[in-house]
Amino acid sequence: MTLKQQLKDDVKTAMREKNVVKRDTVRAINTMIKQIEVDERKELTDEEIIKLIQKGIKQREESIVQYTEAGRDDLAAKEKEQADIFKEYLPKQLTDDELEAQLKDLIIEIKAETMKDIGKVMGQASKKFAGIADGKRINETAKKLLS
Repeated sequence: MTLKQQLKDDVKTAMREKNVVKRDTVRAINTMIKQIEVDERKELTDEEIIKLIQKGIKQREESIVQYTEAGRDDLAAKEKEQADIFKEYLPKQLTDDELEAQLKDLIIEIKAETMKDIGKVMGQASKKFAGIADGKRINETAKKLLS
């Protein structure tokens, strides 16, 4: 089953269960997908949908920080709930230990030695770990390994 079909099925399930937050969140994901498909006149692949979901998570995490700083814990909690639902549609994420081990192998493979090589490492790592590790985590781990 494609990710797109799973999202459609989950909207129906959430409606049946009267789970308003999940229904609205999954609808938001479907809206993001539909908007790009209409604008670019193409069907999105699962990989492209995963990138969209990651973008949505990042937006919600930024909103959480802003709402928390403004003292709006109610809105921050709502954004956190939505971000958690978004995360359900991502592939299983690498743990910090798994990411570090695989990054070590990649660094050895491309013969990176110093922080000057971070660009090469990030270029390869971003492609290799797309969808299974956040870019920020990859960058922090790569910096730690190269320093």
